Amino acid sequence: MSEELSISTKNCIIEKHGRTLIVTLNRPEAKNAFSPEMLLGMYKAWRLLDEDDELMCAILTANGDTFCAGMDLKAGADGQQKSTEEFMTLMGEVPNVHWQALLRDNRPSKPLILAVEGYALAGGTEILAGTDLRVAAEDATFGVTEVARGLYPMAGSSIRLPRQIPYCLAAEIVLLGRHITAQEALEWGLVNRLVPKGETLAEAKSMAEELCKTGPVALKAITRSLREIQTDVAEPEAMLQSDELANPVFASDDAREGMKAFKEKRPAVFQGK
Repeated sequence: MSEELSISTKNCIIEKHGRTLIVTLNRPEAKNAFSPEMLLGMYKAWRLLDEDDELMCAILTANGDTFCAGMDLKAGADGQQKSTEEFMTLMGEVPNVHWQALLRDNRPSKPLILAVEGYALAGGTEILAGTDLRVAAEDATFGVTEVARGLYPMAGSSIRLPRQIPYCLAAEIVLLGRHITAQEALEWGLVNRLVPKGETLAEAKSMAEELCKTGPVALKAITRSLREIQTDVAEPEAMLQSDELANPVFASDDAREGMKAFKEKRPAVFQGK
């Protein structure tokens, strides 16, 4: 059973489902294009994920038949999109709050699972590159389409995609701006799994259940290793950086409990310490 949290906003529903945070974009009438209320909710969700030791991971999904159309171009063209007072106040305190919301800056330290139904275009695909595990419906469509509008993909696609998939495929996505089918996304390594339409959230929850069985200290360290130790770092240096992340894990109570549980042939009871 999921519990909706008070930090939810009109355009972003935030729920606690066991040890998993479920973040649902909720502006289907506008194809879930970004709004101040949506960005505010996402920002609060990611910060809660970092702060709450009970939470192990998060799922990002959306209501409606479009995952996300990115920036609201109809409002943005005339500068008409209204900002809530709370969001504007927060921007004064945290100037990059919108980039934190979109997972460009200050990503939470725990794994993020993406569940995509329908179209995920422009910012809808940009936010994908900030997640760790990705489930897509068989009819999903992806694309970083900013170039076709004379815009720049500022949420990080031109930086992250070449580090996550082959360079030429990343270049095809950001330079041509064409739509990518779900099957292409799977073949290119842009997503992990394809499932029938309507089943992405269930599959994402299944992934989350597996994550929640692991050791919290190890999970955070391995997540950092995947994200922070880039492929262009020489292997000896990368190994040293990896050791810096690994050493506190092996010194943790969780590591001792994991090995003890294995010896005793029982499920481990991790405390995140």
